Amino acid sequence: MNTHIAIFASGSGTNAENIIQYFSKSKSIEVSLVVSNRSDAYVLERARLLKVPELIITKKEFSESEYYVLTKLRDFHIDFIVLAGFLLQIPKYLIQAYPGAIINIHPALLPKYGGKGMYGDRVHEAVVMAGESESGITIHYIDEHYDEGSTVFQAKCPVLPGNTPADVAKKVHALEYEWFPKIIERVVNSL
Repeated sequence: MNTHIAIFASGSGTNAENIIQYFSKSKSIEVSLVVSNRSDAYVLERARLLKVPELIITKKEFSESEYYVLTKLRDFHIDFIVLAGFLLQIPKYLIQAYPGAIINIHPALLPKYGGKGMYGDRVHEAVVMAGESESGITIHYIDEHYDEGSTVFQAKCPVLPGNTPADVAKKVHALEYEWFPKIIERVVNSL
């Protein structure tokens, strides 16, 4: 039986594209849906190009339309949710509907540089400003708080003297592309 994954993303979607391509060869795991809260998110175009159905669910729909959101996910037989640059907080009803089946990737070594408003370049800027000697990625389960769910996996990269936030971002992206699909696969196969 196939496990059907929905990828939630708010931006460009490079991680989503990488995950879709990784699982295109899988016999047991399928990316069945890409969900975005923004109609102008480039991730939707990536999904179209890769022939994965896409769905826009607005912030208001997420917060006020529990039945609509859950029905849409059930229509696509979604078993597991992957957050890949999704900027909305996941509502409690979704966490309850998918217990232990929602993971997120964060571009830093949590618990440092997490929480509301800490995403993308803001994280890398904070890491460089603080003079950290390393950064990395954290893949974690979702709970009711931003970036506080239990950690599944971390990978590190050095932050060298003179590195800019863009330098750190490049290293972190490389870790995301290498590890996120593999860890998704490991978690899904352990369900």
